[in-house]
Amino acid sequence: MRMSKAIVLYENMRTVVYVPFYLAVVRGDWAAEGIDVSVQTSPNTPETAQGLIDGRADVSWGGPMRVMLHHDKDRDCPLVCFAQVVARDPSILVGRQPNGRFRFDDLAGLRVGAMTEVPTPWMTLQDDIRRAGVDLDSIRWTKDQSMAECAAALRAGELDVVQIFEPHADALVQGGHGHIWHRCAARGDSAWTSFYTTRSFTQAQPETCRALVRGIERALAVLHAETPASVAETVIDYFPDLSVEALARMIDGYRLSGLWVRTTELGVEAFVRLKSAMISGGLISYDAPYDHLVVTDLPD
Repeated sequence: MRMSKAIVLYENMRTVVYVPFYLAVVRGDWAAEGIDVSVQTSPNTPETAQGLIDGRADVSWGGPMRVMLHHDKDRDCPLVCFAQVVARDPSILVGRQPNGRFRFDDLAGLRVGAMTEVPTPWMTLQDDIRRAGVDLDSIRWTKDQSMAECAAALRAGELDVVQIFEPHADALVQGGHGHIWHRCAARGDSAWTSFYTTRSFTQAQPETCRALVRGIERALAVLHAETPASVAETVIDYFPDLSVEALARMIDGYRLSGLWVRTTELGVEAFVRLKSAMISGGLISYDAPYDHLVVTDLPD
């Protein structure tokens, strides 16, 4: 199969959440679809989107939140999303004490560390708490620490609950320092991660975009069919600080929570659920139309 001209695909950040993409790289799923993909790690999350606009990269994977944010600032922004890969919120609430029947009002009066690395986890968490009828001001928030710092504060007894991604949650649980209270994936499909690019790229290279989707669908099929240990063994080189056993536990937990899609359609309901959280949290004010930001039918 003849390969297309090489494209630069930005990796937004290194995280267990993006296991399907690493699986596609290691397995050669995009090469099998006839495209030459050069995966480069973005220097920082804002650059991921700006690099596409400025032409330093062709396509990225990352949150539709970033596309919404750019359209909020510029109604003529050229960025568009296509194909959902991570459907649900990967944030996990870990508490110092066991809580097998968590409700959001359990957070009232507690010292809670919120994520700061990227905006979306806080946006969705505050939205879920509001919808549960809980006063955000009843919670003693810490909003100036990284996930690693929050995890350390939980171990030290300086926080009661932390909002974190893997591998931090697994490390706390395995070390006997924390208990999983709530997986934020329970909020349902909320368009966490898609491909995104400029509209002009989708028009100039629609087959490249379709091949990217077909390749990630190959990887997703394997992700759902194989054991977590097998998947972990395949992508472990991306996580040199983790053991295969630890990574397998994380993949198992995320897979059971419905984090990763079985079909890549980025639907209206998921888009609106994410957008509503961004608006309620004050990150954006523009109620961006779905068909203006999401390409659902790549041109032939």
